[in-house]
Amino acid sequence: MSSADLVVQIFRKLSVEDFRILNIIEAAMCKREFVPREQIQKYAKVPIDRVDFVLNKLNKLGLIYHSKGAYVGHTLNYAGYDCLAINAFVKSGAVLSFGQTIGVGKEADVYAALSPAGETVAVKFHRLGRVSFRQTRRKRGYIREHSSWLFQSHLAAEREFKALQLVYKNKVSVPEPLSYNRHAIVMGIIEGGELSKWRKIANPQRVLKEILRNIRKAYLKAHVIHGDLSEYNIILQPDMHVLIIDWPQCVPMDHLNAVELLQRDIQNVLTSFNRRFNVEAEVQLAYDYVTGKTRNITF
Repeated sequence: MSSADLVVQIFRKLSVEDFRILNIIEAAMCKREFVPREQIQKYAKVPIDRVDFVLNKLNKLGLIYHSKGAYVGHTLNYAGYDCLAINAFVKSGAVLSFGQTIGVGKEADVYAALSPAGETVAVKFHRLGRVSFRQTRRKRGYIREHSSWLFQSHLAAEREFKALQLVYKNKVSVPEPLSYNRHAIVMGIIEGGELSKWRKIANPQRVLKEILRNIRKAYLKAHVIHGDLSEYNIILQPDMHVLIIDWPQCVPMDHLNAVELLQRDIQNVLTSFNRRFNVEAEVQLAYDYVTGKTRNITF
């Protein structure tokens, strides 16, 4: 059973009062890592024994941590944060129910879900902190050193949602952004498999041209660069067209390191096609095509 399945089961057990306490803890965490029960009781405006009852329930369900010793306080973990995001999606009508896992990675989990209209969507939960801080800080330049992983994941989801809105509007082949809350994004369903998992493609040259065409659209029309493009975030769909995912590291074309990041994205793609499908292409020719210096590219 996936972590999302467990959280959804837990979500169904939560009352309005439980969510109120979770929200109070979340709000107070902007000033301190662990929130004292007395502060929770102050904002909940219920007897302290009732607060203790709810905190004990949330702790047993695995939605919060509490510190021990002379100072006792409570803080959210990812499961508690998941429940708050799921509750927001359900209340807003973005999600009705959850389905199977689509993908589990180092920094995010993606699940299939059903909208109230009966459409299948994908829900992506950012989960920064699974790798070391140093690795994550090096990979994601916007990370703030003294902020919690929950806040960092919230920031990543916000950045990705805004990037998806921008590139989707400019006809780049990405999942349709539908909604976001906290560290989670609801988007169009992701079908197919990562390019890294395909051993054989009928027409790899056509697929490569389509990828470069989408990089070009992002650059020339949306004026952004993916910033972390590789064979692991290019999806080859059942119809053999591509879908480019994972946009939280997207940067504008006037970014200080824009040229380096764009060249790296292109190099990663070309290296993958050369290694996996024996398709050779020059980085400079591809770069000139993506940046609009040439109208076409041939292999």
